[in-house]
Amino acid sequence: MYKRSWIPVIAGIAVLAVAYFVISTFSATKSTAPKPKQSPAKVTLPKIVDVGAEKCIPCKMMVPVLDQLKKEYKGKLQVEFVDIWKYPNAGKKYGVKLIPTQILYDSKGKEIARHTGFWPKKDIIAEFKKHGIKLDPTNAKAKGK
Repeated sequence: MYKRSWIPVIAGIAVLAVAYFVISTFSATKSTAPKPKQSPAKVTLPKIVDVGAEKCIPCKMMVPVLDQLKKEYKGKLQVEFVDIWKYPNAGKKYGVKLIPTQILYDSKGKEIARHTGFWPKKDIIAEFKKHGIKLDPTNAKAKGK
């Protein structure tokens, strides 16, 4: 009879151990927003972060704009894309309720503007300029555009 009283205790411990293993495995593999490459205090370039999804139609329309910004302002502007479907916590991190949302930061990492929906390149550059950040294209070919 003494040995039988330990069976429920051992079974309970085993269940708790399995539950702990499952929970710790789930938390370790759960998607989180990517960490910025630099902390805001070390950022030296203005930045645009586009929070969207690869399969969202307006988000797809932003891809060529982001690619042009990346190419034309290389070394003068950081361009980042965060896929909210791959990193579900990004919505909370960036305070995004609709996609695509573009967030502009100055060189100190302070948010200076926010836009939801498709945003043409010329309007993005104008918004930086409105906040005192003049971006000159990196190459002469882009200047003619």
